[in-house]
Amino acid sequence: MLLESIISLLPELQKAFLETLYMVGISLFIAMVAGLPLGILLFVTDRGLFLENTVIKSTVGFVVNLVRSIPFVILLVSLLPLTKLITGTTIGPTAASVSLSVAAIPFFARIVESSLREIDKGVIEAAIAVGATPWMIIKEVLLPEARSGIIHGITITMISLVGYSAMAGIVGGGGIGDLAIRFGYYRYDNTVMITTIVILVCLVQIIQLTGDRVARLVDKR
Repeated sequence: MLLESIISLLPELQKAFLETLYMVGISLFIAMVAGLPLGILLFVTDRGLFLENTVIKSTVGFVVNLVRSIPFVILLVSLLPLTKLITGTTIGPTAASVSLSVAAIPFFARIVESSLREIDKGVIEAAIAVGATPWMIIKEVLLPEARSGIIHGITITMISLVGYSAMAGIVGGGGIGDLAIRFGYYRYDNTVMITTIVILVCLVQIIQLTGDRVARLVDKR
């Protein structure tokens, strides 16, 4: 009976799984494109570094902390007008990707900043001493030295997005979370709930193991 129930759900499970990957993929890409330079900016404008700027550091840091302090469910609902403006709808995986991206950008930015702080300051000082420009320091020193930590950050961000995407099902965002709510919670179907939990656990484990392996491969320290 249990097996038959799962088999009957396979088309819906496949669709929900692909929607989850779609949302996570888009949001992670945007988080990397916007969050990486934002994290670098937070680091290089800090006190004692080569682009020290208290105003920029404080302003960007405040905005990042502001977004991170808002619980995702509240952020998801509050961004519905913006979502409607950008995508033309407030439901579906594409619409949910807007809120996921907004939540992921500051999250990843802080992880990038933290990874850069682990770099030996002597390496940066040596680059400055030989006359390297700020762009050269960022490109040739900061990013290569911090790449292992950044990959760990990408892994953590991706796992967080999987969890966030499940919450997006509350407002019809699609994906595994939406399936669990519509078929599991509203219909009191424990089979659906357990199946979606197993899928999410397996997905997170795969992401974590892959991320850890890649980080070890690129870590030259």
